[in-house]
Amino acid sequence: MPSLCRDCLATFEDGARCPTCRSPRVLSHPELFTLSIAHMDCDAFYASVEKRDDPSLADKPVIIGGGKRGVVSTACYLARVRGVHSAMPMFQALKLCPNAVVIRPRGSHYAAVSRQIRALMDALTPAVEPLSLDEAFLDLTGTERLHHAPPAVMLARLVKRMEDELGLSGSIGLSHNKFLAKIASDLDKPRGFSVIGKAETADFLAGKPVSLIWGVGAAMKANLEKAGIRTFSDLSRWEKDDLHARFGAMGERLWHLARGEDRRRVSANQPIKSISNETTFLEDTASADLLDGHIWRLSEKVADRAKAKNLAGRVVTLKLKRADFRTLTRRVSLPDLTQSADRIYRTARDLFGPVSGEGPFRLVGVGIAELGPGEAADLSGDLLDPQAAKRRAAEKATDAIRARFGDAAILKGRAIR
Repeated sequence: MPSLCRDCLATFEDGARCPTCRSPRVLSHPELFTLSIAHMDCDAFYASVEKRDDPSLADKPVIIGGGKRGVVSTACYLARVRGVHSAMPMFQALKLCPNAVVIRPRGSHYAAVSRQIRALMDALTPAVEPLSLDEAFLDLTGTERLHHAPPAVMLARLVKRMEDELGLSGSIGLSHNKFLAKIASDLDKPRGFSVIGKAETADFLAGKPVSLIWGVGAAMKANLEKAGIRTFSDLSRWEKDDLHARFGAMGERLWHLARGEDRRRVSANQPIKSISNETTFLEDTASADLLDGHIWRLSEKVADRAKAKNLAGRVVTLKLKRADFRTLTRRVSLPDLTQSADRIYRTARDLFGPVSGEGPFRLVGVGIAELGPGEAADLSGDLLDPQAAKRRAAEKATDAIRARFGDAAILKGRAIR
């Protein structure tokens, strides 16, 4: 059985321990050295960065998020075992884990660290498709001749370099397509490395819940259950035409995924069409004040990401999901591009006003689309809002302070709603 030591990177035939360094961190699989599509996912990225930067936090539960009326962005594994998870209201997270250290997100700092990780991935292959700051697909097909080592070895070297040079850990999923690689990366977190080979695909998927499929949320899951589909085994019994007739284009996609088929390529340098952020509430809410606070925080995150990528958008979108899972989407085109958190927020807030009474809501999202260069952002004034220029100047000053002293150095009052 082909085997790999994840500590010293030695390759050998099957064994419980590495014959070179005696490490027990051995990965063995019949297709280990023939698979080349991978998904790398950092382990509790934001919290791990904070723990790396402040060693006194190493043995403490850490929650990244807002004030007592805010929500959890992410949490370290010590907090997660207490039940804390993303999008949970902060007051509830602190009830579950009262000794947690709460840290406000430092978006620009996380983006800078993400670029360091991306540089390590780019050194392996030009085919890197980032999904967010902390995860990406990699296609290492044809790179063995360049690196004189199979993809599995180079991926183990990647996460080892992340730990040695950046002080951060990641989990690897290796398979023969993107769908299975992403599933694999979640199988053994943190510091995991899991493999799903071609020969075992059908057996692996049989009996697994269809919620493993990206895009199958609560609403889609409920619709599938109405059709008697709860597992991949249930799904595989359906004919393609029947799935298409019942679920449209998604039905055809489900038919292929039920068989472990995914023809999507790892697309490097895929143009970004939009920038968005959303949060799902643990409990539905109709509170206009609470939703307004979320719209501000989401607008700020979208603006931070746009500035980090030197992009701006002409269209602002607001997404709301009701308690009955019906999604409301509102959008408006601006006269020019923007990357201003204040302008995105005020536009999204105006979109929210007419539908605010249609709650309660379980999800809210904010985004920008029809992207262009950041240099062209917010060049025109607003004759109807003479204070807009002053607010944008204040936002630039705020950005400079946060870049120097961290995202928590200066906050707006509405950020803690």
